[in-house]
Amino acid sequence: MKKSIARWQKCPNLKTLTEKIAFPKDPQAGGTWFAVDEYGAAFVLLNGVATPHTPSPPYRKSRGLILLDLASATDFEEAWYQIDLNQIEPFTVIVFQKNKLLENRWNGREKTCVNLDPFSPTIWSSSTLYAPEIIQQRKEWFHDFLNQNQYNLEAKKLIDFHTTTQRNDTENGLIIKRNNLTQTKNVTQFVYHSTEFTLLHLDLINGKREALTHSML
Repeated sequence: MKKSIARWQKCPNLKTLTEKIAFPKDPQAGGTWFAVDEYGAAFVLLNGVATPHTPSPPYRKSRGLILLDLASATDFEEAWYQIDLNQIEPFTVIVFQKNKLLENRWNGREKTCVNLDPFSPTIWSSSTLYAPEIIQQRKEWFHDFLNQNQYNLEAKKLIDFHTTTQRNDTENGLIIKRNNLTQTKNVTQFVYHSTEFTLLHLDLINGKREALTHSML
């Protein structure tokens, strides 16, 4: 029998929405940057698109709340084309659903949706945080990691990659802390199998770890 995602509420950093969506909650705006649904679909938010933009506030709604709206939809692709994004700051949403990988972008004027190979490892970096040459460098770190682990790629090694790579580079490493103003606060991982998935959440500020497994049988 399928276990209810509502039981995930025992983990304080992971919230639920109508017992179907689980996500780490942004304490300021109430939205999220990472959500999963009961069927094993995952939705990840990045601020900005391929190139940096100049912010033009005020904005109508938080991008993290937009992500929850999209993740809650019965049909994500239809919801993407129907949702009104006027006066919403540019963003990217990566979606894994039904063995499809989608890269959806809103640049402040128009939406795009690109189908990607779900079996091809990919790394994204926010254009609002990293210069183009740094984004390319981070891709090279990722490719080096894949080459070193191509025969033994495990979820734990991916967590290690995201938490220890270039740890002394607090400006552009995988964990950043820039003048105590901009820093990496969380690392969230989604591990999908045919019958179950696990959501792992690391709270780097408070040193807490939460892991939740949900059966899809």
